[in-house]
Amino acid sequence: MMTFRPVLRWHRPLLMLAAVMALLVLVCVTGLLVDDRRLLGVSVWLKPLKFGISFAVYAMTLAWMLTLVTRGRRIAEAAGTAVAVAGAAEVGIIAFQAARGHLSHYNVATDLDDTLWMWMGITIGVLWVATLVLAVVLFFAPIGDPASRWAVRLGVLVALGGMAVGLLMLRPTPEQRAADVETVVGAHSVGVPDGGPGMPLTGWSLTGGDLRIAHFVGMHGLQALPLLAMLLAAVAGSRAGLDQVRRGAWCWWGRRRTSGWSCCSPGRRCAGSRCCPTRRPGPRSGCWPRRRARVP
Repeated sequence: MMTFRPVLRWHRPLLMLAAVMALLVLVCVTGLLVDDRRLLGVSVWLKPLKFGISFAVYAMTLAWMLTLVTRGRRIAEAAGTAVAVAGAAEVGIIAFQAARGHLSHYNVATDLDDTLWMWMGITIGVLWVATLVLAVVLFFAPIGDPASRWAVRLGVLVALGGMAVGLLMLRPTPEQRAADVETVVGAHSVGVPDGGPGMPLTGWSLTGGDLRIAHFVGMHGLQALPLLAMLLAAVAGSRAGLDQVRRGAWCWWGRRRTSGWSCCSPGRRCAGSRCCPTRRPGPRSGCWPRRRARVP
């Protein structure tokens, strides 16, 4: 079963990224409360808030996964450092554009916006390649049990798929191709323009498709699958313990009653967990229906 080492001994650059993202979340929450500027119908601080939370969780998950690596550790740590640097740069650009009140994604309206968007594309490419390297290293990591091993492997693969969905957002829409002046190139909504009615907090479109849903689910499959494996292992362990208690109670109940099922078949006795199974008693289970002899 997967275990946790002391958190402060995890990969330092990724821990630093998570700490910076936590500070950014506080700044964005403050911005939501005191700044009433809006962009595409939502607060300018909502996007950096979401990215801050997402990257904080992403960085902590990768930092923990690096503790599972024994072979290729230097390569994995270098890839983790690349993720930390690229992630900090990408979210930093998003926060900077939010402070300016400008779009961060798909924005080519001015030379500065175009340059920042280009650098965001570079950081996204670095993130994907670094995560791919980590996926290869984790495929050969000797993680305890098969369920945990495949949860980590598949989690990283799903994250790579979710990140790749972002490439579909870079294609210009037919309306953008037809425009005389390009200010925005790319979109996340499908079938409707960006900026329409959206879900609370996430902003996902309520009137059409939205590529951000697949992007989000894929990115955070990295956390969901290992957590699911841990949860199932914990449930299985607790159920096994409850089963032992239930069997002991069943045997005690059979011995205490004046009549009924008893585990005390010839040559056997009721002792702790070695008692009647919960299935229907019979010759194979060693539990026989018998009635205590009455004392005349």
